[in-house]
Amino acid sequence: MSEIVNKIKQSKLETVDLEKFAQGVEVAELDLKDFLFHGLILKEAEYREKMDAFDWQQYTNKYLAVHCSTDAIIPKWAYMLVVQHAEEYAEDVFFGNKKQALSEIFKLKLDSQDWADYKDRFVLLKGCSKIDVPADVYMYATKKLLPHVKKLMYGEACSNVPVYRKK
Repeated sequence: MSEIVNKIKQSKLETVDLEKFAQGVEVAELDLKDFLFHGLILKEAEYREKMDAFDWQQYTNKYLAVHCSTDAIIPKWAYMLVVQHAEEYAEDVFFGNKKQALSEIFKLKLDSQDWADYKDRFVLLKGCSKIDVPADVYMYATKKLLPHVKKLMYGEACSNVPVYRKK
């Protein structure tokens, strides 16, 4: 009987699992409609009172996504006030919903990666993950990898789609 050989482990293929960049990331959402009169009108004094009374500690060690789910007109200073209150507790504060914030967090973490480590390598951006890695994150990672890699693929080692090959 012949020995079973794991050809995937023997290959020069390096897998980049984007999901790992989100490990330990918890994103909470703050909807500003809850701070508005009838969810639609920003009354400055009332808004400031609600901001001061709000429990900001609930965002300790979390990322905060700030948005308004109604068609209210929110002045820019109102978002700035959120940052002023939340920055003591939250890891970081982002404009937008949870999905938009997650994309920004991924990009910040991808920016801290040394992509030169993948110089002239065959790289696979892993396709399956437990979390839904947004398409814009794959695009961003591709832009980071293209100047360095010899070949870039998407998917799984046993089944991948070629994306780029250096000529």
